[in-house]
Amino acid sequence: MTTPTIEQAIEALRNLPTHRQQELAGYIYHLAVDHQERQEIDPADLPSVLKGLEQSKRRLFASPERIAAVLGLNQK
Repeated sequence: MTTPTIEQAIEALRNLPTHRQQELAGYIYHLAVDHQERQEIDPADLPSVLKGLEQSKRRLFASPERIAAVLGLNQK
């Protein structure tokens, strides 16, 4: 598979439901404007970071409801 052009990617995004477009637009914007250097991980946080990476490899993600609960948000 060849790498898609930006035009192809945008066209594919336009075919998605509006809520998904908005979600992905946030990610894309962040990737496009975030030019920060890599940050060092505090050694005390490394076990948690490694655990999270392992969970993501297994596609174990928190549900939107769980995230809202942890952040104390009311989700409708």
